Formats: sequence, C-alpha cells, structure tokens
Amino acid sequence: MFYTARIPSWFIKLNSSLVWSIPATEKELYLTFDDGPHETATPFVLDRLKEFNAKATFFCLGKNVKAYPKIYERILDEGHKPGNHTFHHLDGWKTKNNLYASDIAEAAKYIDSKLFRPPYGKISPFVSKLLRNKLNYKIIMWHILSADFDIKISPQKCLENVLLNATRGSIIVFHDSTKAFERMQFALPKVLKHFAEDGYTFKALK
Repeated sequence: MFYTARIPSWFIKLNSSLVWSIPATEKELYLTFDDGPHETATPFVLDRLKEFNAKATFFCLGKNVKAYPKIYERILDEGHKPGNHTFHHLDGWKTKNNLYASDIAEAAKYIDSKLFRPPYGKISPFVSKLLRNKLNYKIIMWHILSADFDIKISPQKCLENVLLNATRGSIIVFHDSTKAFERMQFALPKVLKHFAEDGYTFKALK
C-alpha cells in the first residue's frame, strides 16, 4: 500500500479541479471523517469535537446512514457537515461509470450534501466531470492523510502524520470506522489539543 501523509504540491496542481485544501490566512484546519456513521467510532469523534468546540465534515456511506440514522442526525444536530462517500464504498477505478454514478445517487437519498469524496481517492475523469459540471458537486480530496486506516502503523505514527504536516487550511482525513478506531482514538484528541493550544480553530467544509 503506497500513500503519502502530505500530498505533494505538484500533484495538486495536476489535479486542480479537485479541492485539496482551503485558502486560509487565519489558523484554520478542516478535519474530515470517512466511512461512517459507526456505532462506536462516530459518537467518540463527536464527543471529542464538542470538547474543543470544533466543527468537522463527515463523508458518510449511504449504507451506514441507513443503518445508523440517529447517529447521522446527531452529526447534523451538532453543527457538522455531511458529505457523500458513495453508498457501498466503491472503487472508482474498478467500477463502471454508470454503476458508480448510480451508487452516488443512491447515497444522495440519505445524505443531503453537494460535497463528495471518492473512496480511496479514486474517481474516473468522466464521473469527476459529471459531478462537478452537471450535478454541482465539489469533489473534496485532502492535504493530510492521518493513515489511521493502516493497521501496520502505530497510533503514534498516525498522530505524527498530522502534527508534522498540517498547515493553515489543511484538509485532514481520519476515519470513523472499526478498522481505524484504535489509531484514530489515540491521535484525534491529541491533534485537537495540540492545534487548539496553538490558536487554531477547526471548521467544517462548505
């Protein structure tokens, strides 16, 4: 599995139609959480965010919103933003365009948002143009990857991925999922504390 904790600037320039970070002159960070809602991980995240008066964006799977509607409602009630992450967590490079687009539409029945993040960061040029130009979606990628999904790294390494790389306007990825929970549970509170003490605020994407 190859990935980088911080997306190189040259790669962002090559894919400038996608959103990788937010222009910011103030100390602002954008926490995002993929793959929820989850019965344990999402309430943990929401409790920690509340402690720091932090807002975030949750890129939800339609199937999980359907399974845990009360947790999804809590995300909305507490002032966070939802995003579409497909219904079944499909790989955009391995799924036919029409099936992938249909899966996004199915998720949209449960998730009222024009923010979209492709699972694995994989999306075809055709679907990307369809979402942006015809359906008015913003395709949100990321600047910083915590790598909490990687079972081979330590919780401390997950924390370092964020602390050593995040800057003003960074979009940061965590996951509210079973697989990521051990590392996310360790890193998230420390990320919130570190940056809050340094004068940062945490905002949801628009």
